[in-house]
Amino acid sequence: MPAKRPPSDRLAHIRGIVLDVDGVLTDGKIIYTDDGHELKQFHVQDGASIKLLMDQGVSIAVITGRRSPMVARRTRELGIDYVSQGAKSKPKALQALIADGFPEDNLAAIGDDIQDLDLFSEPMISLAITVPNGHPEVLRKADWTTQRSGGDGVVAEIAEHILKAQSRWPY
Repeated sequence: MPAKRPPSDRLAHIRGIVLDVDGVLTDGKIIYTDDGHELKQFHVQDGASIKLLMDQGVSIAVITGRRSPMVARRTRELGIDYVSQGAKSKPKALQALIADGFPEDNLAAIGDDIQDLDLFSEPMISLAITVPNGHPEVLRKADWTTQRSGGDGVVAEIAEHILKAQSRWPY
């Protein structure tokens, strides 16, 4: 399936970004240690880009179906206030974050697996983004497929496109 290009007309209006974790902020692999701990790996460029987006006025939310102490730590380190772990319904989790002050329109959602499709269908999501190694159905439904894969600096790619479209790219 050919990659879909970012729609610059929609990028220019993005006020908030909803991120999945496994497969977006990580490569989707979960490592369990012998003593029962779980390991995740995050890309430093994504962290820097999340901070840049927030500094430029773009709100960030993380919604994940799993619960993980590493996600709590990473979002805390990055200063992300809008976090929902263990979400059985990503649309309901988004509604709860909106009730807490997250923007309610002109949102981008980034996901890679079938449980992200319900979020892509929400009316406040104006841009559905996936990664090239996403589930085939997600690739079909997304408005934009990034060049970078999940866990490989995908947020850095998205941030640059959004901030350039909004004439707020500082570099």
